[in-house]
Amino acid sequence: MDRTYNDTMFRDTFEHEYTWLNGFLRNVQRYGTRPAVIDPETHSQWTYRELNAQANAFARALLDCGIKKNDVVMIALRNCPVFAFAYAGARKAGAILLAANCGLAPGEMARLIDHNRPRIVIYSANIRSTAQEAQTLCSFKPQLFILADNIENESIPAGHCSYEEFTDGKPADEFPLNFRPHIYDEVIRLCTSGTTSLPKCVPVNDINEVLTAHDVIMHCALTSRDITLNMTPWFHRGGCHAAGPGAVFYAGGAAAVMRNFRPNHALEWISSYSVTFLIGAPASISMISKMQKKRRFDLSKLRGIIAMGAPLAKDDCIEYMQTLTPNIFNGYGTTETFWNSLLTPADLPENAGSAGVSSLDDEIRVVQLYDGKRAEPEETVPCDGTTEGEVIIKSPAKSTYAYFNGETSEAEKFYKGWMYTGDTATWNKDRFVTIKGRKDDMIIVSGENMYPAQIEEALNSHPKVKDSAVTSVPDKIRGQAVAAYIIPEENETLTVQEIASFCADSPLLSQYKRPRFFRFVTEIPMTATGKKKHSVLKQMALDDFRSGTLQKR
Repeated sequence: MDRTYNDTMFRDTFEHEYTWLNGFLRNVQRYGTRPAVIDPETHSQWTYRELNAQANAFARALLDCGIKKNDVVMIALRNCPVFAFAYAGARKAGAILLAANCGLAPGEMARLIDHNRPRIVIYSANIRSTAQEAQTLCSFKPQLFILADNIENESIPAGHCSYEEFTDGKPADEFPLNFRPHIYDEVIRLCTSGTTSLPKCVPVNDINEVLTAHDVIMHCALTSRDITLNMTPWFHRGGCHAAGPGAVFYAGGAAAVMRNFRPNHALEWISSYSVTFLIGAPASISMISKMQKKRRFDLSKLRGIIAMGAPLAKDDCIEYMQTLTPNIFNGYGTTETFWNSLLTPADLPENAGSAGVSSLDDEIRVVQLYDGKRAEPEETVPCDGTTEGEVIIKSPAKSTYAYFNGETSEAEKFYKGWMYTGDTATWNKDRFVTIKGRKDDMIIVSGENMYPAQIEEALNSHPKVKDSAVTSVPDKIRGQAVAAYIIPEENETLTVQEIASFCADSPLLSQYKRPRFFRFVTEIPMTATGKKKHSVLKQMALDDFRSGTLQKR
């Protein structure tokens, strides 16, 4: 290297010691007796020392099972203390933590297992039947299934064990790692939507974790005195890293657990546990704002709300500022890159409705839309607030620019250090970006992304269905709802109740992917080459939705 100084010690120290785990361990020393995890539902909490002890016991249990560096441990967990124990503990064993959506259908979970080949699967007790069926369906057989967070007192399935049994008797003291960490090590793997029922799997490395935490600390002034409550799942990038375990435990704050969103519980816990930061989708924030108007909880300690997943309308933003807290943040980003633009309290409510401007270490551009090819990063559209283009993101600190076993998707999404999001937008003279829609056919329901092909595959497996096409219609609560157009087989009668029941029983359809609206048709809009014209179908569905032609399940 052509350096003016000897950089050997710097590189060695930075690359091996500037890790999330070392940051967490510093907080165990600094804030050992302060709360790290709060579980209002069970009236329990763990200090930093206690959280570290739980992480040590978990890591020792993994090692005793033969887990080695870069082995995958899958957690299909709702927000719960075990998620936090595994988040820190897996790193001490050198394992990669695969954070799976605990709302997956059994067939989807089985495909995720086959793709990632986890040695161990840990699941929440409330999805016991899903885990059992997935174990039957998957070709790759993990060595152990573990039932965790058993507040429902479910019985342990034959051949499985409880989390308590798994960690029982394991030493909780600190122990030397049997590997040397590196900042480029993959430490957690997150899931985003795929064009089939197999999600794309996003590797997040150690330096991504550290710099993502710094991003939250920098933009939201998150401190060791903060207590956060996340109304979104921790298995999402936003839930995990926007005041979830990633940022909170690195900053030395406390994370309160919310397994299932309930507006009254959120407000009660904000008040009784002195929550300072609340994270959620706009729909959830809307519900707690309405309830707060009726019941008037003490929210005096709440100093910020981070809205993720969708833009805030200006009138809604003003309402939340008056009802909940004047400090509203609204982030925009992707699973692959975390948030990349952020509206801060200084930007709101004037710029509500937009996605804001690039975050400090990121760059967002809006580039030309072409048929059959992508624009070069330099081919931007005018900053006139009206010309529509595709959003691309450069996020060198928070993205690996990769998918696990996803070379085709990598080639489609990543180019010259940019991620091509598929979102369409305009931007104005101040480079505030306003999202307009999707370049592709993605559907977003309650913050969960999916593609029509995933749902069409399941619908077409019904013996009375000749073909189907899926799109979305507006939904006040969920943002969008799934609408299915179905061509029945000739001489077959098919009812909405029959196909809806089939969807409810399908091992390939999570609850949020099930169509809420149906229409039986004799043909579906197709191109000359036989591809479904989802853009035409979407307008058709909107017209049918407004006219009441669609049948609701």
